Amino acid sequence: MRRISTLLAAGICAGALCLQAPAQAAPDMSLTRLDCGTPPPPTAVNERFSDTFSYGDLKIQFVFSCYLIKHGDQYLLWDTGHSMTAPNVAPKVSIVDQLKQIGVTPEQINFVGISHYHADHTGQVASFPKATLLIGLGDWNAITAPKPAAGVNYAPFEGWIKGDNKVEPQPNDKDVFGDGSVIMLATPGHTPGHHSLLVKLPQMGAVVLSGDAVHFHENYENNGVPWFNYSRADTLASIDRIKGIVKTFKATLVIQHDARDIDKLPKFPEAAK
Repeated sequence: MRRISTLLAAGICAGALCLQAPAQAAPDMSLTRLDCGTPPPPTAVNERFSDTFSYGDLKIQFVFSCYLIKHGDQYLLWDTGHSMTAPNVAPKVSIVDQLKQIGVTPEQINFVGISHYHADHTGQVASFPKATLLIGLGDWNAITAPKPAAGVNYAPFEGWIKGDNKVEPQPNDKDVFGDGSVIMLATPGHTPGHHSLLVKLPQMGAVVLSGDAVHFHENYENNGVPWFNYSRADTLASIDRIKGIVKTFKATLVIQHDARDIDKLPKFPEAAK
């Protein structure tokens, strides 16, 4: 009887063990900043970037940034900067050539995430036709409209528009890799489908990439709204959401256009981990 009880207990234990999922190692993750345009001289921000004209003579050094997120053996490219033919602001080195320096080919890019449809964030997207395009639904609708509005940089998306390449328009947030480590955040306002990106790195911790939800620190701190944004109310709600997420995760906010945030991430080709 004792032997039978022991065998039964062992069987139950074995069954329980069978029901437990094997522990999985956390994926190797990193975040690399890419230079995606040559900055012009400092920009006077009072007229265009504040609909309340709040900044007087303030000038801000803008930059143009793109980011590579490594997640195990998968890659997400976030924004694609200016095109190589953009007058005055074209990058000195293409994204493809920068990736080559760190041993990554265009074919290895699984996802291209686009914060919004403006030319300084979409210029080199056509270099990655095999990647699944992740873009806000509102922006995708604007890109695919019969007559795209002024400022909608639709031309580089031809392969996705024609259906030759894969696209996943996002109406809300998107958990890119399915484990909560990289999340596209719906932050409309600058454009109808604007998104920012939350990246949870194992060593550095959480990082929020702003897209153009805000353009510089003063906009973020004072709830500034550029006059050309799609929706003032949505812009303010999205800034408030980002502030809440930064607080919740004790995240590092990287404002993609603000030169003062470049040093928050390691200098290329080094990566944050």
